[in-house]
Amino acid sequence: MAAKRITSSSFNWAKLAERIPEHQKPTYTAFKVKSDNYLRRMLANPAQPPQIDWQHYANTVPIPGLVDSFRAQYEKVKIPVPSIDSAQNELNQLEKQAESDIAKFKQESEQRISGLKQQIHAIESMIPVKLMTMEDFYVSNPEFAQKMKNPTVLDDGSENKPKDGH
Repeated sequence: MAAKRITSSSFNWAKLAERIPEHQKPTYTAFKVKSDNYLRRMLANPAQPPQIDWQHYANTVPIPGLVDSFRAQYEKVKIPVPSIDSAQNELNQLEKQAESDIAKFKQESEQRISGLKQQIHAIESMIPVKLMTMEDFYVSNPEFAQKMKNPTVLDDGSENKPKDGH
């Protein structure tokens, strides 16, 4: 078997710890302890399993051909070892997608910030409300101002109509 030996964790625990909220620190610590214990138990085992001394069994077992039969069956068994990096390509694609989404969000945010800064500049450059006349308000906000030719609050002139029908 040509399985890779795990020599150390390639996971950055310190970077993850920075992102864990305070109320979840105990859960994070318990998870890290379990992971470290598992890694420690894995490293305590030898890299290769001990070899079977088939000659010793052939000399000891009185039934002829039984050890050879077991040996043939044992050598046929191949246990598939999953690849450690089997999901790496998918993770890389997800990471690239997330990076492009973040870049798009940043660009849209910069556009919103630019528009909002223009609005702030327009508001700051206005005459203070206490000093503003009706004409000044009309010039700066024509969509909200009363009409200068027919000064009413509503465009349809419903406020100028008498309520009693005269």
